[in-house]
Amino acid sequence: MSDTKLHHIIIVGGGAGGLELATRLGDTLGKKQQAEITLIDCTRTHVWKPLLHEIAAGSMDPDRHELEYLAQAHWHHFHFRLGRMDGLDRAKKELSLAPYFDEDGIEVIPRRVFQYDTLVIAVGSTTNDFGVKGAREYSIALDTQEQAERFHRRLHNALLRAQTQAAPVQPGQLEVVIVGAGATGVELSAELHNTTRELAAYGLDKIDADRDVKISIIEASDRLLPALPPQLSNAVELELRKLRVHIYTGERVTEVSDKGVLTHSGRFIPSALVVWAAGIKAPDFLKNLDGLEANSINQLIVKQTLQTTMDESVFAFGDCAACPWLGQTGNVPPRAQAAHQQASLLVKTMKRRVAGKKTLPNFTYRDYGSLVNLGRYSTVGSLMGAISGGSMYIQGMIARLMYRSLYKMHLMALHGFFSVFLQSIGRLITRRTEPHVKLH
Repeated sequence: MSDTKLHHIIIVGGGAGGLELATRLGDTLGKKQQAEITLIDCTRTHVWKPLLHEIAAGSMDPDRHELEYLAQAHWHHFHFRLGRMDGLDRAKKELSLAPYFDEDGIEVIPRRVFQYDTLVIAVGSTTNDFGVKGAREYSIALDTQEQAERFHRRLHNALLRAQTQAAPVQPGQLEVVIVGAGATGVELSAELHNTTRELAAYGLDKIDADRDVKISIIEASDRLLPALPPQLSNAVELELRKLRVHIYTGERVTEVSDKGVLTHSGRFIPSALVVWAAGIKAPDFLKNLDGLEANSINQLIVKQTLQTTMDESVFAFGDCAACPWLGQTGNVPPRAQAAHQQASLLVKTMKRRVAGKKTLPNFTYRDYGSLVNLGRYSTVGSLMGAISGGSMYIQGMIARLMYRSLYKMHLMALHGFFSVFLQSIGRLITRRTEPHVKLH
């Protein structure tokens, strides 16, 4: 803990929004010694969450895209502390971090307490299994890089087992069932269609990917991508059916086992690999965080200033915050574009707080539309406000370029244009000498 008397801003959560906020505040308030900025996260590295399905499928090597928090902190004038927040004392303006243990169960970092002047909570969201029997034990979520890498290892091992076993491939042995047809589910299904075929081409000659590898999506709603416009859902469904992805809409999963998935209608889909991508909730520790108001999915309820309703010194944003959507019913949707917009507002807010100003800006969410990337096969999307406040449907190369630009914009917010330009050139060169799928 620092002895400085500077205004201390602590940001808990190094996702897209939290890391961008820490970087921008470090480059301004931290660099000028106007405030002390500390970022806390429970992992050592950052990977943009919308890319996790590519890591799971094996089309992206995380080692080439992860960012070291310690390095980012050194370059951008903020502090990084490794740990998981588990408590808050608002009266003392203190937060506590649980002890940190290594993979062998040995304590590396003891319990710590940090004092703050302003606390920003940006811990994101986790998958909501709704208490379905067996979901936690027999399915894998894609909330973290570790989970995505674990799924890829299981997929790769399943292919190797099928290649070397004497018996023929059994029902469900190479079938992947994805529960939930949101953006993560549909993008993962397309990536898996491609990468399983590429993996099989690298010497797995006993496997016929078209015959042996099956991909299924189960969605409780009556269509894919239920939160997005129907035109976009229909276009995505058409593309996935071309890839022979099995689509089950209107089916609610009631049980997951080591043999497969059972739905409410009695349908059983055999599968040794189940991904749970249905629904989200904020981390459980938020629902009883020293009296802060939270909703039924643990999101902290915030005002338009992104301050929590019970404490003006505690802010929350991103997926873990329930922020009213002005002019609409409900809250701001849990999307990367919302976290980016909120981070930009909080940069201005923190500067005003450090300067001692009482009035803070209000957040107004602008929906710029949605893009869904189906890997090498297609990209579709809708742009909001494109024509007289309406929406414009796009598909193909333009949509794909726009999708890729979202990641580049995230990188530029963290590193600047010149660094991202050089990284992009380097990856274009090295990509020509590497397999296009992760082989281990």
